[in-house]
Amino acid sequence: QVWQIRLDLHLLNHDGNIIDAAGIAGIVALCHFRRPDVSVQGEEVTVYTPEERDPVPLSIHHMPICVSFAFFQQGTYLLVDPSEREERVMDGLLVIAMNKHHEICTIQSSGGIMLVKDQVLRCSKITAVKVAEITELIQKALENDQKVRKEGGKFGFAESIPNQKITAFKMESAAVDTNNVEEQAEEIITKAEPPSEVVAKPILHTPGTAQIGEGIENSWGDLEESEREEGAEEEGESEATAFECQKMETEDTSTMREIKKDEPIVVSDSEEEEVVILEPQELPKKTR
Repeated sequence: QVWQIRLDLHLLNHDGNIIDAAGIAGIVALCHFRRPDVSVQGEEVTVYTPEERDPVPLSIHHMPICVSFAFFQQGTYLLVDPSEREERVMDGLLVIAMNKHHEICTIQSSGGIMLVKDQVLRCSKITAVKVAEITELIQKALENDQKVRKEGGKFGFAESIPNQKITAFKMESAAVDTNNVEEQAEEIITKAEPPSEVVAKPILHTPGTAQIGEGIENSWGDLEESEREEGAEEEGESEATAFECQKMETEDTSTMREIKKDEPIVVSDSEEEEVVILEPQELPKKTR
């Protein structure tokens, strides 16, 4: 029988180089994990609870750490640990996984670039230095966590998060002179003008409705010149339109007067519509 261990990584957010961060998180989780102790006697297997026996760590022989390299302008420029914005404009990516013994575990290249041997060797040398630093940090963190657990102190992810404090408006302490504060306050009050009394009188527009005060005044000020010109043009157009309508009415009246008595006017050829015949009014006969 064997233990089956499953490792799930949930990405909350990232700023690029997610492979390196996820690899470090995964290897640290496996090194920090403890399984229940087991004893085997013949065919009988006994799994002990944490109260009966202390859990034991996994048998991890080495820690493979990933280091990413971004290339720009067809390999002319090399960048270690690219950010999210740098990954958008890079030409290619090279990921090298190595342990502290300088043993290469995997190499992955992606993108549209071709790397020469010297570039790969240079990246491998940089990876060896970075892996040694990161492995040392991981081992120190695991040792500190184990030490705190034995001493009964606070441990775990929640306890490692520092308390967030608002420091944006932080100001250094300064001495304030509070002598003669009352006298200064009385002097300010004496010089100040008394507030104006505003009496609201209700205004009755119609039965059943009332208004208190005159409402809020318009704070936009006078109209601008462009608005005044537009208003003047609109007024001129309305006057011109009214004049044209009046002129058309006058012409229609004079035309109707010139129509002869016996000449009918056909409005439409349709039988459904009525035929209207306009006749001039008869003048009254003068009598002597």
